[in-house]
Amino acid sequence: MKRSHIALATAALVLAPVVLAGCTPAAEAESATCPDGKITFGIEPFEDPQKLEPAYQAVGASLGEALDCEVEVQVLEDYSAEVLAMENGKLDIGQFGPLGYVFASERAGAEPLVSFGTADGELSSYTGGIWVAKDSDIETLEDLRGKDLALGSVGSTSGDALPRFALAEANIAESDINLNYAGGHPESLLALTNGAVDAAQINSQTMGTAIKEGTFNEEDFRQIWQSDPIPNDPMTVRADADPEFKAAVKDALLNMPADDLEEVAGYLGVTPAGQLIEVDKSTYQPLFDLAETMNLTEEDV
Repeated sequence: MKRSHIALATAALVLAPVVLAGCTPAAEAESATCPDGKITFGIEPFEDPQKLEPAYQAVGASLGEALDCEVEVQVLEDYSAEVLAMENGKLDIGQFGPLGYVFASERAGAEPLVSFGTADGELSSYTGGIWVAKDSDIETLEDLRGKDLALGSVGSTSGDALPRFALAEANIAESDINLNYAGGHPESLLALTNGAVDAAQINSQTMGTAIKEGTFNEEDFRQIWQSDPIPNDPMTVRADADPEFKAAVKDALLNMPADDLEEVAGYLGVTPAGQLIEVDKSTYQPLFDLAETMNLTEEDV
């Protein structure tokens, strides 16, 4: 199996350009809700960072205004870099993919606070999928034997673990398929639309964005596998943070106007956006179970 894998044990964080939001004069004075004069908020690279950075400006600004503190938003290089950053105390808040959260919880003590809600106040979710060209002779997972399958990136919930779990459940050895990591969800979709692979994982979030941008015509492709619904990404707080800070952040997030979340929620397939919804560890128990079933460790993220 081919893997484009960036090792977890890199001490230096490689960050996308930093976005500063919500800076106020009062933020200069350290307080329980403004530790060290600012709050660091890490984001997983679930979409092109050049798109995520401006989208999270509104979230950072809204949070900064509510807490009267500067919020520094960082789109990190990959899942493992974000876990490492929180473990080393470099992140106060982190938004992880569902599977990334499993290891952030175990290694860095990340505590889930909220996730994205729908306009009718329900917790949002998405699905993983495997797609082929409409005229492909691939009809089922069994037909993938000997074919090229593009996955997203190592450690991704829908772009790695769940498709591989589906193959295992179908008794298909990974050695029977030419698995390639494209480097991310958009890249996996592009590999299929460009005809570089026979099949590709495309989750509902990425597909929705691509359809909106006109880069994916659903009528030209077929889905041969779809996962069960996956609860959307949790926003978490560092375990050793001051309890007063945790409570203030949670309150600010739960009361954040849906308009401030609209662009970010759109990239997560939540349209129209609702307010953030309270979650806890039990919300993501199926992902803990998945990690255990597949014997996944932090090295797989």
